Amino acid sequence: MQLLKRFVSYYKHHRKLFAIDMACAFIVAVCDLFYPTIAKNIINDYVPNQNLRLLIIWGAVLLGIYLLKAILNFIIQYWGHIVGVRIQADMRRDMFRHMQKLPFSFFDANKTGTLLSRMVNDLQDVSELAHHGPEDLFLSMIMLIGSFIILSRYNLLLTVIVFLFLPIMVLCAVKLRGGLTAAFRATRVEVGEVNANVETAIAGMRVSRSYTAAGHENKKFDAANERYKQARGRAYKEMGKFHSSMTLFNDILYLIVLVAGGLFFFYGKIDIGEYTAFVLYITNFLKPINRLVSIFEQLQNGMTGFQRFAEIMDQKDETDTGTVEAKALRGDITFDHVSFRYENSDAADEESKVIADLSMRIAPGRTVALVGPSGGGKTTICNLIPRFYEADAGRISIDGIDIRDLTRESLRRNIGIVAQDVFLFNGTIRENIAYGDLDASDEAIIEAAKKAHIHDYIMTLEHGYDTGVGERGIKLSGGQKQRISIARVFLKNPSILILDEATSALDNATEMLIQQALTELSRGRTCIVVAHRLSTIKNADEIIVLTKDGITERGTHEALIAAEGMYAALYQYQFRE
Repeated sequence: MQLLKRFVSYYKHHRKLFAIDMACAFIVAVCDLFYPTIAKNIINDYVPNQNLRLLIIWGAVLLGIYLLKAILNFIIQYWGHIVGVRIQADMRRDMFRHMQKLPFSFFDANKTGTLLSRMVNDLQDVSELAHHGPEDLFLSMIMLIGSFIILSRYNLLLTVIVFLFLPIMVLCAVKLRGGLTAAFRATRVEVGEVNANVETAIAGMRVSRSYTAAGHENKKFDAANERYKQARGRAYKEMGKFHSSMTLFNDILYLIVLVAGGLFFFYGKIDIGEYTAFVLYITNFLKPINRLVSIFEQLQNGMTGFQRFAEIMDQKDETDTGTVEAKALRGDITFDHVSFRYENSDAADEESKVIADLSMRIAPGRTVALVGPSGGGKTTICNLIPRFYEADAGRISIDGIDIRDLTRESLRRNIGIVAQDVFLFNGTIRENIAYGDLDASDEAIIEAAKKAHIHDYIMTLEHGYDTGVGERGIKLSGGQKQRISIARVFLKNPSILILDEATSALDNATEMLIQQALTELSRGRTCIVVAHRLSTIKNADEIIVLTKDGITERGTHEALIAAEGMYAALYQYQFRE
């Protein structure tokens, strides 16, 4: 019931158009109720009594009714579908905006293709239900109630006999509905898996081609496709049971009218015109029955889709307990006994923690490099500072303020990030750089590009800054994408910089240019650098060596080399030749 209330609430902003659609549906239903009565009068009165005038008049009335129905049916089909499309658009908007607020752990646990399936395929079926569901149900009720009232005037007993068959049909439909619900839900899940498989395969096409793994990808897709086929087959089996049962009931109902009505006529309880009206009404009577059958199918598709939509909408937002609106932070960062493990970790012991009881301070305006073997928590530290994830224990503060007390938006405004895995949006170079400051002028964007040493290349392109980068920046090289992402940070001009392997995709000559620009940018700002290429962090104010056991060494490059510990061994290994 709660789910139904949420579904109905989406009609609120479109109630005028919905009311017009329902009014037209009501008039169409009334028109359908008129036809058998007119036919009865023609058979019983106008034809036997050779009343040509009334025959022509009522024939013209029927023609007018049909023309009116044609106009109203156009409105129902056109504007009724518009209502459904607008409701679908509202739901898709709400889902997209809600997904913008969800924590990163949600996206760690859900595949992109699955989410895309919920946003597109599921909501398409919801749109169909939003239009046809209320309309068909309303028309069916009008036809059933109207038919009962009119037929009762001819012969109440025969009408009751016919209508007593309805509860049996309803009970059968309700019983079969359970199998339909489960089958269609399983189909939805498998559609999401197929979409996720296709999305991953297309995104990784170059990798699969380079490793000649097309056969492997085909097997993965075939397996997902087979599961979908089996699930869809089970759904159609349940649908077949439902439709065949409803068709059988329709035929039996028609048989009851023919036989019972014939007996009533035989014994003089009804005349030939009333018998004909009963037959015609039962034809109209079967229309709402068939509509109700289609409603069940739409209900399974639509409500299953809406339920999956509601599951996303019920996910808790990224909680923001912060109330402090930070303007410009100095960048004095402190980790005080911080521990963290990712939610998908199966173990709950100390060994499963990526960071365990970590304490350190990064002074404002200092450049600190984090080095060490993989799994030491370097990238995790970079994700905890902007609160992409929340620490399980301990406290992280900036300028003495617990970051949980800062609003996420103001905290992240003060942090610029250049990651190893560069993501560019499907748009122009200008739009991607402007992510650093969406209100920036063209001059500021160009200046940022110059500092990132990408401006000269951009000017060689036919469309310059208006050149499309393709999906995920596929039209650019790795170094070009990296420099555009660095230009974003120049444009943002934050007080805290996080450089997670920021120059890893650059050649040596370009790296030297970018490193010079990054050194200039980091001056007077707190800069955290994650690097495996130790040549890039020799000039850092402090180098911290992280392992699974925490901080094992810290100091300047020269001091750590002299200490002949882990850092010195790593450095000597990289530069042994």
